[in-house]
Amino acid sequence: MTELLSRIFVKHHRDTANPRVRRAYGTMVSITGMILNLLLFIAKFLVGTLFGSVSITADAINNLSDAGSQIISLISFRISAKPADRKHPFGHARIEYVASMIVSFLVLLIGVELLKESIGKILSPAPPERSWVAAAVLGTSIAVKLWLGVFNKTIGKRIDSAVIRATAADCLSDALSTSAVLISTLILLLFPSLHVNLDAYMGVIVAVLILVAGIKILNEAKNSILGEAPSEEIVKQITEAVQSAPEALGIHDLVVHNYGPGHVIAALHVEVDGKADIFHSHDIVDNIERRLRTEYGIEATIHMDPIVTDDEQVNTLRECVTNAVRETDDRLRIHDFRFVPGTTHSNLIFDIVAPFEITLSDEALRETISEKITRLDPSYFTVITVDRE
Repeated sequence: MTELLSRIFVKHHRDTANPRVRRAYGTMVSITGMILNLLLFIAKFLVGTLFGSVSITADAINNLSDAGSQIISLISFRISAKPADRKHPFGHARIEYVASMIVSFLVLLIGVELLKESIGKILSPAPPERSWVAAAVLGTSIAVKLWLGVFNKTIGKRIDSAVIRATAADCLSDALSTSAVLISTLILLLFPSLHVNLDAYMGVIVAVLILVAGIKILNEAKNSILGEAPSEEIVKQITEAVQSAPEALGIHDLVVHNYGPGHVIAALHVEVDGKADIFHSHDIVDNIERRLRTEYGIEATIHMDPIVTDDEQVNTLRECVTNAVRETDDRLRIHDFRFVPGTTHSNLIFDIVAPFEITLSDEALRETISEKITRLDPSYFTVITVDRE
């Protein structure tokens, strides 16, 4: 069904890097979700009102909020497709993260209201009427929500959309919460003599599930807005592009900024032979930048680092320093190594890459490594820069 809808409503549906195709996918998903959620709202609201079920009525209101979330998604896709301008030189794609956060607020609001209403029903019980019609409506709702969840998850992954992935998580949570309501309805139908206020307690369970889903969506949106570490896929693409040039001897200081799907900006250092022709090395760097732009859509700025490759003394010292650094912690790496000899002392200048998981402070790392290197030769003076990753 997903492929069929994609072929019908999305022209050139395989060209997901195209902003127009992404907007068409977003429009298709949003309108599909709006129609189905409005139909579920009408059906469940009527059933919940007729049979006095707080959990079914609350579930109906949740569907109405989902339809509102789809409208927010639709608007966000319209805005995110706008090109860059003077005020927004990196485009508008990050609006999807803002929309995802708004969706999370709506989900949390529904969860809080449902929790309050369910607790009120527990304190002032009024058992609902029992009906197989209600069970049938709930069963249909679960099937629809499961399909919507898979539908949104597939499209969200295909076009790398945070707001659609958030909607998928919300749909699957709704299916789970509606299942809880269905279970309580079936228990009351199968055991007519049971007089436990099961409907209200199931309402509490549904509310908790909705709140958990809202918190997860909010956390993902928050991380995207604050900025996250680059994905393994992006790091792999950049590394492979650099390694494809034999003249590129190393890569470090990689920084990636994600301004939304299809808007990735990277900065990195590439090591080259210091004795090579500078124009040739510059040409190599240009080719790497061009490949990253054309093949992966990554706008990269590369700093060229010349290094000494044929000096035996420098190579020996680099190996000694590398061993000293690894003795401190085998997760540490070095780059930008330089040796500046002098009459009274010699400077060993280099950077170390330290994972955030290493709890030693930057200053403690510098002192520990300097002490190890001084043991090799008291005339060595270290100038160390610590890069965290």
